[in-house]
Amino acid sequence: MNTLALISAMLLSAPADRTQTVIVVVGAAGEKQYAEKFDTWADRWEAAAEKAGAKFVHIGSDEKTSTADRDALKQHLDQAAKQPPQALWLVLIGHGTFDGRKAKLNLRGPDVTAEELAGWLKPVSAPTAVINCTSASGPFINRLSGPNRVIVTATKSGYEHNYARFGDYMSAAIAGTQHDLDKDGQTSLLEAYLAASAGVAEFYRQEARLATEHALLDDNGDALGTPADWFRGYRAVRTAKDGAQPDGLRANQFVLIRSGTEAAMPARVRQRRDELEREVANLRQTKSKLAEDEYYQRLEPLMAELGRLYLDLESAGDGTP
Repeated sequence: MNTLALISAMLLSAPADRTQTVIVVVGAAGEKQYAEKFDTWADRWEAAAEKAGAKFVHIGSDEKTSTADRDALKQHLDQAAKQPPQALWLVLIGHGTFDGRKAKLNLRGPDVTAEELAGWLKPVSAPTAVINCTSASGPFINRLSGPNRVIVTATKSGYEHNYARFGDYMSAAIAGTQHDLDKDGQTSLLEAYLAASAGVAEFYRQEARLATEHALLDDNGDALGTPADWFRGYRAVRTAKDGAQPDGLRANQFVLIRSGTEAAMPARVRQRRDELEREVANLRQTKSKLAEDEYYQRLEPLMAELGRLYLDLESAGDGTP
């Protein structure tokens, strides 16, 4: 079957895309001023999920329930493992702690550690983004980093324990398009991360205060993370260690509110497009180690398939031969 016939078959026979799921966990606020801020951030995520047509789950805040927040989180992650969504977004809002060994999200009732959350997420096969907007959240990268995951933390270590403002800027950036760096009509998780990091840095600059939070993003599975100032535009220009694939590519493919073009694309076609883009990026990382002829011999079929995918998708969508 040629590419056009394959794309046409996907369009005609594929069921509707599975829904994305957004789980927002609001931890124990402690003080009223924090509770109001955290609720505002959660409300923004709910509005973004509604705009995206995603399933939204809210755990914590003022909701009265007989189930402890910790147990409710585990139950929803168990459900995501049994019935994988198209993509899982887990947003942690509130305060965190770190005792030198374990990092925790402070919940109403029993807290949850990074190790425990890693265990609960292990059976989840869906592409997953964990956005930890709490203080002392840096160690969550070490525990949660892995294949097919994007991990964002508000701090670079567990010792940045002051109230973190990152969640404010992140929740504001995720739904708009003003931070669309690659001009594809949508805001990716990477673009929201960069915008939120810039907002935090500007706050401390305007206040003439020493910054007490430095966000990190990890999406290559090396558990190291990349700060926002290692990016130029939406591409990382520095890497944490020799030979490591830079962070950012997978996060830039993680989009909650898709453009019209992306939303119309069948999930399987989008998945193949994303795979090809990652293969091209990986190949470019090895360019300096390959002879020029070999590099272009490897690059040509990838770019050709990408081109055919878009052309054939357009033809299949128009019904033209």
